[in-house]
Amino acid sequence: MTGFFENAQGERMQPGFKVNIGFANYARMLLDADFRGPFVSIFIWTVVFAGLTVLFSTALGMALAVVLEWDGLKHRTLYRTLLFLPYAVPGFISILVFKGLFNQNFGEINGILHSLIGIRPAWFADPLLAKVMILIVNTWLGYPYIMILCAGMIKAIPSDLYEASALAGAKPLTNFFKITAPLIVKPLTPLLISSFAFNFNNFVLISLLTDGRPDFLNTKLPAGTTDILVSYTYRIAFTDSGQNFGLAAAISTLIFVMVAIMALVQLRVTQGAGGSKS
Repeated sequence: MTGFFENAQGERMQPGFKVNIGFANYARMLLDADFRGPFVSIFIWTVVFAGLTVLFSTALGMALAVVLEWDGLKHRTLYRTLLFLPYAVPGFISILVFKGLFNQNFGEINGILHSLIGIRPAWFADPLLAKVMILIVNTWLGYPYIMILCAGMIKAIPSDLYEASALAGAKPLTNFFKITAPLIVKPLTPLLISSFAFNFNNFVLISLLTDGRPDFLNTKLPAGTTDILVSYTYRIAFTDSGQNFGLAAAISTLIFVMVAIMALVQLRVTQGAGGSKS
């Protein structure tokens, strides 16, 4: 031990020396079984998380937009304002509030569940429950945006279509599936793709709500069952895994490629929607 880094020839290395490792970090993502297991699980969860968030937010936002456009509904302005509040409150604050609400011992959600059915779910300790909690919170944060978009698109649908449908004796569900949904899905698709890309890299939600935990057991690098790729990369680079900047940079490159592909798909879909209108 000399107290200094030395090369194979015994020469002392100066601070800031560089070592060429080529594609070793990319090979590690594919070939190292101990790293590949958690990495693949995190990658799959990232895609599932972003996809289900878009699905649930779209379903809830679209349903509420349709209900709020019902002429027989009283106090529509009040309801619209209340339903918009989750989007008006900064997500940073909302996430921390939900973190307290889901607390196993003192949270209001477990308090209600315990009083009704006598259970206190371990939201932060059970991997499946933690993922369910994340989807619930992110759907709450995301549905107002979709609701506003759908409300604007519904107003652009000619009223003659609904009048003709009423004369034919169609029910509200028939109007939704035959008129409303087909006419708003196509212009909404590029926005849903961008929403998927945003949630694919939704670092703030994971970091503030669960910090990626609970962790996988017996892994070379700390990895959480609720981590997504971007939060996993952050942990590798800056927190509890030894500041492995090279491996984090390799994962970041993968994330960049995937987001770039989603951006290209969005541009293609947007151009297709514009062309069909013209």
